[in-house]
Amino acid sequence: MSAPTQSQQIKQNFLNHPYTQQASRFATGQVNALDAELNRYPLLRNLEQQTKVPKAYGVLALAASAVVLIFFNMFGLAQPVSNLIGWALPAYLSVQAIESPQSNDDKQWLTYWVVFGSLNLAESLGVRAILYWVPMYFVFKTLFTIWLMLPATRGAETLYYHVLRPVIGNVKQKSQQTTGQTNPFAKESASAGFNPAGTTAPSSFERE
Repeated sequence: MSAPTQSQQIKQNFLNHPYTQQASRFATGQVNALDAELNRYPLLRNLEQQTKVPKAYGVLALAASAVVLIFFNMFGLAQPVSNLIGWALPAYLSVQAIESPQSNDDKQWLTYWVVFGSLNLAESLGVRAILYWVPMYFVFKTLFTIWLMLPATRGAETLYYHVLRPVIGNVKQKSQQTTGQTNPFAKESASAGFNPAGTTAPSSFERE
């Protein structure tokens, strides 16, 4: 048997192996599920029509590029790419939430931005020490940011209600001890001072 024929036989045996076929079916199913999820966004559908590149493959290619850039810190792009991941999709979904009539998504993304902003503030105060003591910090930060934003995990809500809210509540409660108010998150009445809801400036997003 010649070398090319033997090589083709090994390749064919590998492709016909039950584990290979099972893995192929699993990968195809995951790509189809991702494509169905991405089909919800008109922007991605338009890009697919213009570039002729399937949106699932485009997103996977961008994700793989981001992993390489962050993991190896190529061209010093680990920090900006990590921040872009935490900003781009949440910003797009936040605009959609503003324009939607429901209020649940508004609360979800407001919570995310509070947590994301707090994380970046803490990072900016000690970034040199963090980079010195935590190897591959931006890899962990990116994974953590994805955990914060994903609807399946809603990590931002978990972190807010278990960490930020108790801290803010304790600080506000100490400042309100003289008023006798028991709930530190209770909204003040309009007569107590400035009421933002009472301003008459028209909203830029007001629907006709």
